[in-house]
Amino acid sequence: MVIGSAMRRFSVTAGLDWPHMAQATAIRLTGDDLRVADVWTVAVERARAELSDSSRDRMRAARDLVERTAHGAREHTYGVNTGFGRFVSRSIPEELTEELQVRLLRSHACGVGEPYPDEIVRAAMLLRANALAKGTSGATVELVESLLGCLNAGIVPHVPSRGSVGASGDLAPLAHLALPLIGEGRAWYDGELVSGADALSAVGLEPIRLAAKEGLSLVNGTQFMAALGALGLVRARRLAEAADIACAQSLEALQGSRTSFIPQIHTLRPLRGQADSAANVLRLLEGSAINEAHKWCDKVQDAYSLRCAPQVHGAARDLLDYVDYTVSVELNAATDNPLVLVEQETLVSNGNFHGQPLAFALDALAMAVSELANISERRLERLVNPNLSDGLPAFLTSDGGLNSGFMIPQYVAASLVSENKSLCHPASVDSIPTSAGQEDHVSMGNAAGLKAWQVLANAERALAIELLAGAQAVEFLAPLQPGVGVAATRAQVRTISPRLDDDRPLAGDIEDVAGAIREGSLVGAVEAEIGELA
Repeated sequence: MVIGSAMRRFSVTAGLDWPHMAQATAIRLTGDDLRVADVWTVAVERARAELSDSSRDRMRAARDLVERTAHGAREHTYGVNTGFGRFVSRSIPEELTEELQVRLLRSHACGVGEPYPDEIVRAAMLLRANALAKGTSGATVELVESLLGCLNAGIVPHVPSRGSVGASGDLAPLAHLALPLIGEGRAWYDGELVSGADALSAVGLEPIRLAAKEGLSLVNGTQFMAALGALGLVRARRLAEAADIACAQSLEALQGSRTSFIPQIHTLRPLRGQADSAANVLRLLEGSAINEAHKWCDKVQDAYSLRCAPQVHGAARDLLDYVDYTVSVELNAATDNPLVLVEQETLVSNGNFHGQPLAFALDALAMAVSELANISERRLERLVNPNLSDGLPAFLTSDGGLNSGFMIPQYVAASLVSENKSLCHPASVDSIPTSAGQEDHVSMGNAAGLKAWQVLANAERALAIELLAGAQAVEFLAPLQPGVGVAATRAQVRTISPRLDDDRPLAGDIEDVAGAIREGSLVGAVEAEIGELA
């Protein structure tokens, strides 16, 4: 599973298809009100992020309490004057409290495998800064400003994607993320992988000296899981809208009935996602001459991949609502250990770093997206199979035999859908104890996130194949024209991929349409014609 490739080929820029996408040029971090859309804006669109004045005040108050704890009465305080994990009972002399934090980063930076995509690392940098800005970690203002300075300057730490069990948060990935701040580790800058020290020097920043607890504050948290969730959710929402669009186009091409989408049906089973999906398809079909032409045909019912599309697409949408709730809470959650409670004047050990909520959500994200691709492939099969397509040429080619048309793209979709089914086995139900049994239950949330990221890429490509085939199929019904929304869909597909007359390699076309789904331009072009989709 190569996670780095899915997003590197395309520049994901325009937030055209999601009405709540942030438009701010700079995001001010308070620790309390960061949104999923803001994460996309900074991580992908490269908006700046900065600390708010209120967060600086809270951080200074928390830092004062940490300093008094570290240098006052020598009570055992985890990660301040003790070792970590199983070494919690080992006292650390006061003169070594700063060295302890540096050694923590070095010891934990042992991740392996290909690195996370740049946008995931950037999102994690933003989320860690926002968590520290909350004022419950005890980090200095200078540390967070250094982290944001790297983010805003385009420094992207090199972070291997394997190594987190999602228990005390994402320890190994966050350690790799943090090392460049102290002039160690490696980072990407201006297209080159350089040492952390060289990356800082290139943008005029100095390595920071960690104070007591600050190394622990950098690595204790769920930020890589949350980054995968936040950016994955944006892509999944776009994919859900693209699925309705692809379904409407396939329904036109297969001369299916619009009756299954009328609101009177869906008010009798009032699930929000189902109703929204059905309403989208109806709007996309408005003005269809194709639909009018077969209005009185003798076909009684369409296949489930058409007739039950709102029920399947809607269930995926409702599952994404649950993911949205969990991820949105996590973006502004305090996931450090120990937490600094200023009003109570205490540092308290806790388990907010445990990734189980995100692990469940990321597995759910993968399942929701997988089903959108699963039913899409079944519609694709009906488009290319002359036994099912009601008059369309086999594999959507006029010169079958010499040309294979869309025969093999359906194979590709089947391959992607099958892979997704394997990837949807939940990671969140596994647990392997770590730290000599001190951490005796873990979430495996990072594994859930990595799988969800791959499922998203596979699903975008599967939907792209249906869109390409549907555009070709609708054209065989000319001079009859589809609904306004479907006509806009076909027109947008044609700006990316010309009609397939004689066979040519379609790999690039599939990737380009998948990119249009991912970046929002496909949905944006359709909404420009018919208005905002649900």
